[in-house]
Amino acid sequence: MKKIRSHTIGVDSGDVMLFSDYEDGGPMWTGRGQRERRRRINFSEPFREAPTVHLSPSLWDIDSSTVIRADVSAEAVTEAGFDMVFRTWGDTRVARMRMAWTAIGAVGEEDDWAVD
Repeated sequence: MKKIRSHTIGVDSGDVMLFSDYEDGGPMWTGRGQRERRRRINFSEPFREAPTVHLSPSLWDIDSSTVIRADVSAEAVTEAGFDMVFRTWGDTRVARMRMAWTAIGAVGEEDDWAVD
């Protein structure tokens, strides 16, 4: 469990079209084997420390004639942002993927002051 030592909690969120490979014959749609897409997401303002990030598909357009294989994760999470990562493998064909994200963590406030 992540415990946040601040009475000021920030929630940032977004919805990002990660890729749309069916339009131009990209590798998620035409490829086979291990494939990965990654996108850096920057928060609207920094958190005090790396927040907890939750990802969920908000649109997935996947070929129904193959097995659906997907791994979605938030990697390299920092106070300023994270990498949204989508992976697939085998013969899975993914036309489009849009991901929703939410980050929750401690944030600073105007009355904060630093003691060195």
